[in-house]
Amino acid sequence: MTAQGSTGARDMAGRVALVTGAASGIGLSTSRLLAERGADVVVVDRDAAGCDAAVAALQATGQRAWAVPADVGDEAAVEAAARRALEEAGQVDVLVNNAGITALAAPLWETSTETFEAMWRVHLMGTFFFCRALVPHMIERGYGRIVNVASVAGKEGNTGSSAYSSAKAGVIGLTKSLGKELATTGVLVNAVTPGIINTPIMASATPEHVARLQAKIPMGRAGEPEEIAELIAWLSSSRCSFSTAAVFDVSGGRTTY
Repeated sequence: MTAQGSTGARDMAGRVALVTGAASGIGLSTSRLLAERGADVVVVDRDAAGCDAAVAALQATGQRAWAVPADVGDEAAVEAAARRALEEAGQVDVLVNNAGITALAAPLWETSTETFEAMWRVHLMGTFFFCRALVPHMIERGYGRIVNVASVAGKEGNTGSSAYSSAKAGVIGLTKSLGKELATTGVLVNAVTPGIINTPIMASATPEHVARLQAKIPMGRAGEPEEIAELIAWLSSSRCSFSTAAVFDVSGGRTTY
C-alpha cells in the first residue's frame, strides 16, 4: 500500500519473476507490485482461469506476463512449469513460493493423514520442487532472489493447525539451509512470516479460529495482501544484498523473533 519511492520505482526492470499462488491474495498483490516496478511475471496457480485473469491485468500495465497453470504439490507439474517458464520468458531471476492451502481447524488427533500430507505437499514440498528446479539456472546466471512465504504458525504453532504449522516450520528451515548453501553464488533466499492476512484462504477459516488468532496481534487487526507484497518486493530486488537465510516478520507485532 506504500507508494513507490524514488529508490523503488522500476527497480525490477529487466527481471523475470515467477510467483506461485499468483491468482489471488498475497500472490496476486505481489505479482502486481513486481510488474509495477518493472518485472515481467510468470503466474503460477492451479486455478487456470485465475491465471489468465491475472496475466491479462499484468499485461495491461505494459509488462510481459505468462500464465502457467500448475499444482505446486505435483512434482512433475512443477518441473514442467519451470521448463515452460524458462522457455517462454528466457530466464527466471525471482522465485516467490507463495502457493498455499488451508483446512478446518482440528486437534492433531482428529487430523486425517490425507489432510496432513496435503499441507506438507503444497507448502513444503511445493517450495522444495520449485527451488530445486530453478536454483541451478540462477546459479549459472550468478543472480537470483528466492522468497518463501511461511507463516507465524511456523514459528509458534497454531492451536488446531498442526499440519499447517509444521509444514510452515519446514519452509523456514528450508530457507535457512538453502540460503546458507547459496550464500556465495549471488542467489539470496529469505522467508516472510505473515500473521492473519485478509486473503481468500483466511476467508475459508471459521470465524472462531480467525478471532482466536487475531486476538494475538498487538496492532489489533489483520494485515492486507499489499502490505506483505511490499516486503516481498524488497526481498525480490537487487536492493536486498546482504540478507539471506533470514526470516522477516510481518505480523502486526505478534512474532518479533
